[in-house]
Amino acid sequence: MTHCGLCQRELHGNAQAYLCPGCTRATGERLARMPMLYAALEGFLPPSGRRPELGRAGGVEAPLPVSEPVLNLRGPGGIVGVLEDWRSAMQADRGWGPPAVTGTTEERVRAAARGLSLNLEWIAASWPMAGACAEEIRDLERSVLSVVDPAPRTRRLGNCIGLTAEGSQCGAVLRVAHGATEVRCAWCGAMWPPDTWTTLARLQQTNDAA
Repeated sequence: MTHCGLCQRELHGNAQAYLCPGCTRATGERLARMPMLYAALEGFLPPSGRRPELGRAGGVEAPLPVSEPVLNLRGPGGIVGVLEDWRSAMQADRGWGPPAVTGTTEERVRAAARGLSLNLEWIAASWPMAGACAEEIRDLERSVLSVVDPAPRTRRLGNCIGLTAEGSQCGAVLRVAHGATEVRCAWCGAMWPPDTWTTLARLQQTNDAA
């Protein structure tokens, strides 16, 4: 039995695959969002706490004209670098030539993300580097979202006991944000209203004690 290279859950059906259907779908969605996330970062270039329309305050050392973390994500080693590196590695392992790199950084982000998306089926089924690729894309999105859409504070409910399409128990971690009225599992899509949360927490405690 093999395991998904990203979530480490057992793979059913195709023993040669490298990503489970859930992680494959999530990776595709992340790739589709990358151009929008790159564009969204532009609004966060001014340093934190400084309104660009007010200009520079006098009498103190001038700060960097842009936010360094955001600049790094929008720079050569950020979003575009990660996506182009994985696209180049994928094409090399498929026996293809290197991808053409042209246009603005935003256009390059779009082209690299699209190139990976178009080959995602092969990546998930046949590429030993699929897990590492999906993990870096996930971490890249998290880095961007920590800037443009900071995640609300959450608490852990336990593990999802819903069933996947293959009939196995999901097991994904469920977290609830303050004020939420229901929780949806990001992996299998199961919905968990508040009257189930105590049961989920009790099952988690039982599993931890086992």
